[in-house]
Amino acid sequence: MADGAWVRVASKAEVAEGAVLGVRVGERDIALYHLPGGEFHATDNVCTHEYALLSEGWLENGCIECPLHAAQFDVRTGKAMCAPADVDLQVFELKVEGEDLLVRLPA
Repeated sequence: MADGAWVRVASKAEVAEGAVLGVRVGERDIALYHLPGGEFHATDNVCTHEYALLSEGWLENGCIECPLHAAQFDVRTGKAMCAPADVDLQVFELKVEGEDLLVRLPA
């Protein structure tokens, strides 16, 4: 995403290591992921297969598992890893500034 606004969505402390946090930014549901080693990522929070919040799923080995039908997505790339999902998640550029997590929203 070349253009768009950077928006503070959470503090680093709000997303425990190995956890996922769902946040609402305007009309968007975004999932924030904290992988081991201090790596943070952001994707759409809604499964592309059927409406379910990914932040209510399970994060393991860099993949989020949907709580509804067990579809899995790579949180780094948004790639759908297995059925029933066959559409990738939208990934948002994320940066850390001090203790804040910011995502770039599309224009």
